[in-house]
Amino acid sequence: MIKRALWQGLVAGAAGGVAMTLGEKIEQAITGRPDSHVPGRVLERLTGMRERPDKQPLLVNWAMHFGQAALLGVLRSVMAHAGLRGPVASAQFTVVRLTNDQILENATGVGAPPQTWPRTELVVDLLHKTVYGFATGAVADALAARSGPGPGRRHAALRPGRHADVGPLPRTDAYGR
Repeated sequence: MIKRALWQGLVAGAAGGVAMTLGEKIEQAITGRPDSHVPGRVLERLTGMRERPDKQPLLVNWAMHFGQAALLGVLRSVMAHAGLRGPVASAQFTVVRLTNDQILENATGVGAPPQTWPRTELVVDLLHKTVYGFATGAVADALAARSGPGPGRRHAALRPGRHADVGPLPRTDAYGR
């Protein structure tokens, strides 16, 4: 499962990154909002690269933007392979993406906590990360579905709902036969 989740997650995350970027470009054309170079600034700080405040780190920005999207896609793929699929799983994953961004941005001093942002910026960020989370989820779910329902869904099929008298699947049945 891990090998499949790795490559499928990288693909799903990259697809989600592309979907988010396309959505951002459409939104920027409408609102006039400039590009954010926060991802590039974060990567500069994380790697100890020389910072140049007078020059926007475009290639570094893309590396962090798409690299982070692809790497986090692996987690969404693991979720899908475990049986956590669909809109609820994508919503859960969106929260993880938002949390990851905030940890990196705040720990490096590049960003500030979202509750301090202007509300319009917060809404825009939530919208774009939601596009990423759901696009990544759709691709991860479709790729994982080719391997069957996953252990969580196999367990749920024993008896719909959550019941104390339904124990775990036998180890040999968790991934099918």
